[in-house]
Amino acid sequence: MNPRVVHLIRHGQSDLTSDDMIDGPRGRQYDPPLSETGRDQAERLARRLLLLDPRPAAVYASPLRRTRETVAPFAERAGIEVGYVDDLMEAYVGGWEGMRFEEIIASDEDILPLVRAGHAIWQRAPGGERFEEFRNRVNGAVDEILARHPEGDIVIVCHGGAINAALGPLLGIEHEMFFLPENTSVNSVEDDGASRRPRFLNDILHLTDPHLFD
Repeated sequence: MNPRVVHLIRHGQSDLTSDDMIDGPRGRQYDPPLSETGRDQAERLARRLLLLDPRPAAVYASPLRRTRETVAPFAERAGIEVGYVDDLMEAYVGGWEGMRFEEIIASDEDILPLVRAGHAIWQRAPGGERFEEFRNRVNGAVDEILARHPEGDIVIVCHGGAINAALGPLLGIEHEMFFLPENTSVNSVEDDGASRRPRFLNDILHLTDPHLFD
């Protein structure tokens, strides 16, 4: 069996001036739209995805606004219906939802040294989702999508934390965040039915060299 490809794609840049929230399955969750830059990134991503050969068998996304707006240009032009899955949503960070990064740092004097040293911090969020629960729900969602579509490549538009959750087990990494996917980066995983393995990570060629997708 030739391996198929699962494309895990992060949303475009968010509009961090937004205060929009949504009542999610775990509580009130930050739900900003894309910024102007993010919308441009989504357009460039769409041009890239329209050239995929073979065409993806299915497209899924988190239902948060920034992912819906990222996948929309591609889905509309390709005539593909997007499936929205709650379990692909970003990690719920409880009391930190909707807070600016500067506010989070100011709330706990131990956070800035952790950030400077390259450590993940979201497990310190008061009332936030636990790491194992988050990783299990994201990977459960990916498993269900692949079971629903036993053949063909899959596109999944989600979040940086969710991409870390999906890739961590494949790389033998036990902590929650180990890299920061760029906005609209394509992170490709090969699946042969028995195992999965990363193929190429943090690919933003459509942003750095958009002429290749004209």
